[in-house]
Amino acid sequence: MARPLPDADPDDDAKPSLIERLTALLTREPEDRDELLALLRGAFERRLLDADALSMIEGVLNVSEMTVRDVMIPRSQMDCVPVEDDPASFIPFVLETRHSRFPAIGESKDDVAGILLAKELLNYYRNPEAFNLRDTLRPAVFVPESKRLNVLLREFRSNRNHIAIVVDEYGGVSGLVTIEDVLEQIVGDIEDEYDFDETEDNIIAEGGGRFRVKAHTEIADFNARFASQLADDAVDTVGGLVVHAFGRLPKRGDTVTIGEFRFRIVRADSRRIHTLQVEKVAPATEAKPGK
Repeated sequence: MARPLPDADPDDDAKPSLIERLTALLTREPEDRDELLALLRGAFERRLLDADALSMIEGVLNVSEMTVRDVMIPRSQMDCVPVEDDPASFIPFVLETRHSRFPAIGESKDDVAGILLAKELLNYYRNPEAFNLRDTLRPAVFVPESKRLNVLLREFRSNRNHIAIVVDEYGGVSGLVTIEDVLEQIVGDIEDEYDFDETEDNIIAEGGGRFRVKAHTEIADFNARFASQLADDAVDTVGGLVVHAFGRLPKRGDTVTIGEFRFRIVRADSRRIHTLQVEKVAPATEAKPGK
């Protein structure tokens, strides 16, 4: 005699996976990019995607529309080392800027001899007499300003390269771009070992009367730390104060004097300032942007 089948337990029904839910949402094929984004944002509102996933997907779509010109570090802000100089003369500069790679140049930034990996300077310390800077340089890769970021990222990955020199339509050097600059358009700001840890204080002494300050530090907290009287009626944060003084979003390396402090941009991207270096100077009556 056949036994009756047990009643189905609703809990036994497997919940649809994320892919299945997204597939159901996207059953109707979007006709253009805007409609695709609208569907993805609808998925976020229905909690099928979290905020980070949505942000990264939008970043991937944006990268395919962006060019090197949109994210490159401009020529004026390139940190380079002179290829004909003795390393002892520029090693303090390498230590101060803390980059892992530097364009090595001749008479001007248009004359790029190659790329110096900072770690190669360890060989200089081991045997200064035998060290030849030109022999340690990696070949420089040159890309046009108009190259699409998604294409550049693919080339970075296939060539295992991390930096490229950007040239304009006349062949002159207009800046440089790194793989980090491209990836940050997808995943947001990438912090390295010299960036702040989120658990650390917003203001850290560096020595020599200089301080590293997070841009989102409240002006009230800054004033309390330095016994200063920076105005906070127009903006709330130190980064906002600096942007207000420039009247634009400044780039890395830009400086401005506000009151008795000089602010230098240490980290910034195309959207906001992240970190500043601050030191006391002679009191100023008004903000003076500079380089």
